[in-house]
Order: sequence, then C-alpha cells, then structure tokens
Amino acid sequence: MRVRINPSILAADFANFERELGRIATADLVHVDIMDNHFVPNLTFGPTMTERLQELSAIPLDVHLMIDDPDRWAPGYAELGAYSVTFHAEAAKDAVSLARRLRDIGARAGIALKPGTPVEPFLDLLPEFDQVLVMTVEPGFGGQSFMAETMPKLGLLREAVTKSGLDVWLQVDGGITADTIVIAAEAGADTFVAGSSVFRGEPADNIASLRAAAEAHVH
Repeated sequence: MRVRINPSILAADFANFERELGRIATADLVHVDIMDNHFVPNLTFGPTMTERLQELSAIPLDVHLMIDDPDRWAPGYAELGAYSVTFHAEAAKDAVSLARRLRDIGARAGIALKPGTPVEPFLDLLPEFDQVLVMTVEPGFGGQSFMAETMPKLGLLREAVTKSGLDVWLQVDGGITADTIVIAAEAGADTFVAGSSVFRGEPADNIASLRAAAEAHVH
C-alpha cells in the first residue's frame, strides 16, 4: 500500500510560501486548510490564496474545507485545479451530489469526519468518494494532541475499503508525529497530514522519517 505524506501549509512561514513549498518538494501533496471562522473558530485562506498556491506549488494541492455551505463553495476550489477537495460531512447538505460534482470537474472528492461523527452512515457510500478524512483532533487549530480514540473508526473504514476493493484513500489529520503516525498506519490510514512535525527543522528529512515510519506499519 502506498503511503502519502501531505504537509499542512498552515504550519509554514506565511511570509515565504514559495520557499516553503520548495522545502516540501518530496511530499506527495500540499494540504491546504480552508477555515471560515463559522464552521470552525478560525480564519485562514480562501480561493485567491489557494489559486496562488496552485500556481507556485510543484506538487498537487489537497484542499480541506472547514467551512459552512461547501455545497456552494467546494466546486470553485476544484475549478482552480486542486487535485483533491475534501469537505465536512457535518456541513454538507447533500454529500453525494457534491462529491459527484467535484469528480465531474476533475478533482478527487473527499469527505471529512470530526472526531465525534460516526462513520457507519458513510460505509455504504464509499464508492462516491475518493478519500475519507478521519480528523484526529477537533478541526480548527493546529498543534493539538492526537486523539487515539478515533482509531476504531479508521479500522472500520479500512475493513470496508479492503472488502470493496475501492481506491479510497484513508487520511488522518491532527497531531501526526513520528510516534502517532505508527498508530494511525496500524489502524488503517495510508495518507497523513502533518504540520509542525514537517516544518519544524528540515522538512525533507522529516518527510522521509514520517514516510519510513508509516511504511513499516501500513497494511
């Protein structure tokens, strides 16, 4: 199983995005957290900044929308050329229709679940999505501690994806370090968002260390 390491640009130096993107050139995708100060209590980027990141980045964008009304706004991020657009199940009015719209535009469609959101209602809908993001912290802020209690949810997803034979990536986001990436990989994740554990120090070395730790435990 292929391991993907997606550094969160939220942990980068905002005054030097072009340099920071170059420092993570060995990663798989750039994770871009879009927050609207409504769905989550924080405000980050919007379409204009995302478009500029798309122009600057040598690797694809993995956009994570922590916003209200993604049914209205998510297609615009796909139209900007984002490789993957993930929206929250808790915010979408019609998750399946939105995922189909994103795919029609040409993006991979992802659905994200907060730590307290059960996964069972989505298991039969897996063919509609290209990625399921299991939040391992409460969405809204970087630097939180990894919530191991979300791992059974990930295990259910891995079992369902394996049985179906679908090409659905299972992503985790929040508190991912060299230690917690092992826990998430063993539970079934294959795609890992990491912020400070990538950008603190030498990103290329950190990406390589995280990748090696995950590859030793994915199944």
